[in-house]
Amino acid sequence: MLTKHGRLVLDLAPSPENPRNGEGAFLELADGRIMFVYSSFRASFADDAESHLVARYSSDRGETWSEGYVIASPGEYNAMNLMSVSLLRMQNRDVGLFAILRMDHHDARLFLFRSSDEGKTWSEPRPIVPGAGYYVTNNDRVVRLSTGRIVVPTALARSRDEAKHGLQALDVRCTVFVFLSDDDGQTWREARSSCAFSNPHSRSGLQEPGIVELSNGSLWMYFRTDLGRQYESFSVDGGESWAPAAPSRFTSPQSPLSMKREARSRALLAIWNPIPNYETRTIERHSWGRTPLVGALSKDDGATWTSHFAVEREEDGGGYCYTAIHFTADSVLLAYYAGRAEDGICNSRLRITKVPLTAIDQTRGDTR
Repeated sequence: MLTKHGRLVLDLAPSPENPRNGEGAFLELADGRIMFVYSSFRASFADDAESHLVARYSSDRGETWSEGYVIASPGEYNAMNLMSVSLLRMQNRDVGLFAILRMDHHDARLFLFRSSDEGKTWSEPRPIVPGAGYYVTNNDRVVRLSTGRIVVPTALARSRDEAKHGLQALDVRCTVFVFLSDDDGQTWREARSSCAFSNPHSRSGLQEPGIVELSNGSLWMYFRTDLGRQYESFSVDGGESWAPAAPSRFTSPQSPLSMKREARSRALLAIWNPIPNYETRTIERHSWGRTPLVGALSKDDGATWTSHFAVEREEDGGGYCYTAIHFTADSVLLAYYAGRAEDGICNSRLRITKVPLTAIDQTRGDTR
């Protein structure tokens, strides 16, 4: 059994008026506070229900958090909802907030909001994807490369019937596209190649992609699938073209992997659900098989993984997914859904756990 590390610093339970909170991202502000922005759903937990963007702040490196307040509402943009936040410090020092605006059942795309006053006010959003379509970019997925280029992975679910609504209108066998900006988010273009695969045993295709830059400058993209593990692809030209997707070493249910690099040690931290939904596994509605939630470190760009630990255990009785990762000087903050049996569904309760880096990396301080 893996050792469980970390302390719970925020546990936001669902309520009838606010049945779902999650899919957020962190950013350190100029005054040292940490801002956390997430999706707050009203009246229903459905993906197409009304959802606002809510911000909370911490002045003590994530130990305590302010009350939340709404920073953007769908009505302001004639949208159904806003969700799936990524935060990025822009080169002109603006705060960049990326979020999906769902305009209707066939049009959900990532937009960029900018703030020149550390999140007090926001610009009008500008689309990353120019044409309408159901494009899914997970929370905490926007990446700036060492070259300055911004890379956004997104999975397209094609519309099967314009007259239908909700998920039944979509072909969820997704194809992944990558969008690039070389001028700090002013303009965007689609990469030269996409990622897709045809497998008679898969009904998901490649979903919920994420990207991390490796030490040699190549890019590693990973995808959730319904085939019992994450798939992966690589790019050696800054995200312009991608190798065919293949199975990775990460076993998982149909749930996303999250990964980031810690600045000091340069180690990669991966957070995921390691147990696939095998044929006889009992899947509870409040977990969807997304349990336990574990982490591991790699100091060789993913060739080997060590220091495995539990963020949440299977016996704790929840479902855990859509993790945002933020490193402080001595800890890592992990924000994720943590549905319990009493919540009724996996994507409902929001938790933030703070994990000391020394607890998971006994060689911390050795930067060789």
